[in-house]
Amino acid sequence: MRDLQDLITARVDRPYAIASAARRRHRPASWRGEHGRLMIIAADHPARGALRAGADPLAMGNRADLLDRICTALARPGVNGVLGTPDILEDLLLLGVLDNKVVIGSMNRGGLAGTVFEVDDRFTAYDAGSLNASGFDGGKMLLRIDPADGGTARTLQSCGRAVGELAAHRLMAMVEPFISHRDVDGRLRNELTAEAMIRATSVAAGLGATSAYTWLKVPVVPDMERVMAATTLPALVLGGEVSEDADAAYARWAKALALPTVQGLVIGRSLLYPAGGDVADAVDRAVSLL
Repeated sequence: MRDLQDLITARVDRPYAIASAARRRHRPASWRGEHGRLMIIAADHPARGALRAGADPLAMGNRADLLDRICTALARPGVNGVLGTPDILEDLLLLGVLDNKVVIGSMNRGGLAGTVFEVDDRFTAYDAGSLNASGFDGGKMLLRIDPADGGTARTLQSCGRAVGELAAHRLMAMVEPFISHRDVDGRLRNELTAEAMIRATSVAAGLGATSAYTWLKVPVVPDMERVMAATTLPALVLGGEVSEDADAAYARWAKALALPTVQGLVIGRSLLYPAGGDVADAVDRAVSLL
């Protein structure tokens, strides 16, 4: 990465440059691009210890390579946003690639992947105040609802509080809900059925003192029409794991985008680490669906 040394030097010698870059950033005149939708690149996985992409368990473990991929994606026409944790978004600020982009900060990264406390997903990154101070556009929170894990209650309470605090600043609250269960090996699995997602989205939509600024981040599941009929809140479709059948993944996204509440895509590994290896081509194909 050609700018890596400059980025490191700034972090060592001029840490105040991050706040200066945030103040100088040009905010987008509108969230909607020329396609009238949101096309957001998701890059908040590493802070939860989720580094796998495809067959590589540590694909996202090389920060310079990850930043290169994000910068490539953000430079493509039609990409109008990024989702990340403070470390990644601040690298992107220092690299000067966030002008006129919708910037969503990831808030709860405490439910580390593969841990016994994964459902008790503490808010360990951004809060509403820091997002507002940075001039960003919203905050994203992950909500796994496990009926057998008491940690769910604390996460629900924290998400509800965050939704209200974001709304007080007129910032988007992006909620990513799932019904989750432990499998026989103790690994947390999301239940990707229409029934589970209807329940999860219904719970997420009711969080906080107001839903005025709440958006949902949802996977594509069978009978997606039934899932989206459960709420009037705007939704963004997530990409999930890197699919071995990219054509099928794009077809699922296209079908979901035809639903009235679906307002765009928020996709990470599937575009940053595509099976074919060409980030620009994968991103352009996703944008074409919009």
